[in-house]
Amino acid sequence: MTPRVVATDLDGTVVRSDYTVSERTVAAFARVERAGAMLVLVTGRPPRWMRSVAHAVAHRGLAICANGAITYDLHTEQVVDTHLIPVDRLRTAVAVLGEALPGLGFAVEHDDGMAYAHGFELSYWDSQTTPPPSPIEALLSRPAAKLLARHPELEADALLDEARRLVGDLVLPTHSNGDRLIEISAPGVSKASTLAELCARHGIDADDVVAFGDMPNDLPMLAWAGRSYAVANAHPEVLAAVHHKVPGNDEDGVARTLEELFPA
Repeated sequence: MTPRVVATDLDGTVVRSDYTVSERTVAAFARVERAGAMLVLVTGRPPRWMRSVAHAVAHRGLAICANGAITYDLHTEQVVDTHLIPVDRLRTAVAVLGEALPGLGFAVEHDDGMAYAHGFELSYWDSQTTPPPSPIEALLSRPAAKLLARHPELEADALLDEARRLVGDLVLPTHSNGDRLIEISAPGVSKASTLAELCARHGIDADDVVAFGDMPNDLPMLAWAGRSYAVANAHPEVLAAVHHKVPGNDEDGVARTLEELFPA
């Protein structure tokens, strides 16, 4: 049966190692829309990192950003919905994690940009565009789409285990990379929860959804979808959890699969 929804992660899944989206992938996305199916890009990226993707995919589809916290229309490049971490939970999570894990640096993502405190190590991309650091109190003054926490030594898997133990009953920690960084959402908010809401509004069941991913933040979505695919370069937990494995992001594994699912 031809899927009614294609939900795919971006980085490490369809975005190549050189940060490009191949012409083959763009053409495969066009097949999805021509067939009348819904294309949903489901990513940890905030909206501010979506403009280049929107252009690369010719403004096709809808994006679920920030691991489910923000829904973003790629046609208009506008935020259409949010699921934010309440201020009280944000403050408690920072207090608990900061006390238990000395050296941890914090940042927050909003639908209109990022703010970070002293001690948070910026990525290369953020260091080119982000204003100077803010007092930690300023970060915690309004609800956030994502709380970011980077440790000077602990790798992402170990840091995620600690965060789940410490604040897993308060917020939802995950990670999408191996660079000592975890990403924290409001309780119950994940790629899967927002994708499920979107599909329900259109009368679409999970059985009619195929999903592609590569990292732990994709696991809820891959578990919810009727058919789940991991690219060959995926995290071991993801490779163990899916129904199908496809070639890696640099080999256009997602595009190849969509060509099979949506014949010309």
